[in-house]
Amino acid sequence: MTFMSDQPQIARALAERHYTEPTPVQKAVLAGQAAGRDLLVSAQTGSGKTVAYGLAIAADLLAGAERFARGGKPLALIVAPTRELAVQVQRELTWLYHYCGARVVSCVGGMDPRREQRELAEGAHIVVGTPGRLCDHLRRNRLDLSELKVIVLDEADEMLNLGFREDMELLLEATPAERRTLLFSATLPRGIVALAKQYQKDAFRVEVLGDEQGHADIEYRAIRVAAHETEHAVVNILRFYEAPSTLVFCNTRSAVKHLQAALLERGFLVVALSGELTQNERTTALQSLRDGRARVCVATDVAARGIDLPGLSLVIHAELPNDPEVMQHRSGRTGRAGKKGVSVLLVPNSRRRRAEMFFHQAGVNAIWAAAPQADEIRKLDQQRMMQDEVFSEPPSEDDLALARMLLAEKSTEEIASALARLYRARLPSPEDIIDPGPDRGNRFRDDRTDRHGARDRFSPAGDDGAPRETGKRTGFRRPMEGGSVWFRAGVGRRKNAEARWLLPMICRRGGIGKGDIGAIRIYDTVTEFEISARVADKFTAKVQAPDAENIRIEALPQGPQGGGMPPSRDSERAVPEKKAAKPHFKQRQQEHRAAARREGEERRFDRPGEKPDFKKSDFKKPKFKKKFKKAKEDKHRNRSGD
Repeated sequence: MTFMSDQPQIARALAERHYTEPTPVQKAVLAGQAAGRDLLVSAQTGSGKTVAYGLAIAADLLAGAERFARGGKPLALIVAPTRELAVQVQRELTWLYHYCGARVVSCVGGMDPRREQRELAEGAHIVVGTPGRLCDHLRRNRLDLSELKVIVLDEADEMLNLGFREDMELLLEATPAERRTLLFSATLPRGIVALAKQYQKDAFRVEVLGDEQGHADIEYRAIRVAAHETEHAVVNILRFYEAPSTLVFCNTRSAVKHLQAALLERGFLVVALSGELTQNERTTALQSLRDGRARVCVATDVAARGIDLPGLSLVIHAELPNDPEVMQHRSGRTGRAGKKGVSVLLVPNSRRRRAEMFFHQAGVNAIWAAAPQADEIRKLDQQRMMQDEVFSEPPSEDDLALARMLLAEKSTEEIASALARLYRARLPSPEDIIDPGPDRGNRFRDDRTDRHGARDRFSPAGDDGAPRETGKRTGFRRPMEGGSVWFRAGVGRRKNAEARWLLPMICRRGGIGKGDIGAIRIYDTVTEFEISARVADKFTAKVQAPDAENIRIEALPQGPQGGGMPPSRDSERAVPEKKAAKPHFKQRQQEHRAAARREGEERRFDRPGEKPDFKKSDFKKPKFKKKFKKAKEDKHRNRSGD
């Protein structure tokens, strides 16, 4: 099937844009059964639906003519949920109807309403706008819909979510009864179906959200990540893919601000989009993404509506969305117009079941994996450096002259190492991340606190890729294969010691891998950790060398079987000898309360050294009322001196 041959002007515009074969949604709306009827279309974002309804309404607007007559009252009204989407639709319809002489006017919030009023007064064939601004022009009698032939509700489900139901109903009721109503939505919730039944007549229903059709160009990846390492995971994913433009989604404005600041601090070219920005600020941010001055955009769901970035190949869900429809809307920003895209979801173990439910409801087969590690990213950097344009571009005369001068004064190794340093200096450093493991629920956590206040980090993955199992909350662990040796580092909680930076420091100082490290227990002033016995000698020799961090590492005392002894539960909170004889605070507190209780009982019953023969909880029981009354009388008699 080819595009419309009976509209030569539109066919010419399509040919110039290299449109040869229609997409599934375009085929559906151009089918013979859909001609002249109301349409209820469920189509994924980015499936070509703007061109689809532009082609579907062409016959109604042109009425057999090749060009439009002089503009007057609008013939078609397109309603979109956001300013960006409305501007995008105006841009698409402008080139589609360019050779037909169509006048397309936009009416969106954040723009000058007086300019829009003048454009409407001059006449328009198609009006595109947001619900609020269109209703404002309608109430002020600036927008006349009396000659309207077609109304299109684009992304109607999102307009319902944003609270525009009353505005949509006002616009629909202001249109003539004999008009076509085209309703496009990524999903079809109850509200959309009810709206269609009320305002559409004999609607032709189109669904193009099959398992293959809706997600064929998007590769979904679910990344296991610890909740406190989400920021580091975003950094490593950005560094791993090195996409020309990336969209990172957060659920709140505060999260957008925090993540943008963190990425800027690490050297990424990043902008933010949220509801707090003015229209000029939003336009500037989007333009910086289009011209390459920024490569990462951090945004909320609503702020990203309608964003059209041709080079967007990566979408990162830094926080899980609230429902699968939002996940589809987010991911639909990539994989557009036949191009491939990647959608990455960061999933803490506590929310894995929720993510799996989203994938099932959306008909998506996601690939589960751990976050990219720093070593993988460094290897990719080496490959990318060899393929960089700096080596492929032919050198100029000035470049050759400078190269000869450098070779005369420096060796080739010095020049190459300097080039490598310059290349790495412009790249943000990757982060060391611990894989929390593939199991569900809270079984595998990166750290937990035992009853003594020590943090016991679960060991990283072994050679087979599976995390080592650990014991219960008492802190007892399965012994490391081949035995282990315990070491102590002279840094603790008081100096902000954390497993996420202690682990790479231990690996670097001792020249070992993550798989050789077992439990890590962080106390107030020291940290004790477990090293595999097969690398213990090598580790001991390495850590003797001085280091810029000035953290002392030494082996704990030897046990009877050899190797460092694990920390003793009884000595975890050891105190100086002069204070050892003094009871613990809780013990002294309990003794004090017991003495006070005994003293109170003696005062109450005036029976020195004896316990009462009934409990306080028995005071309200009937059989004790008499005894309790007698005790009160005796007490009163003693106080009065009788």
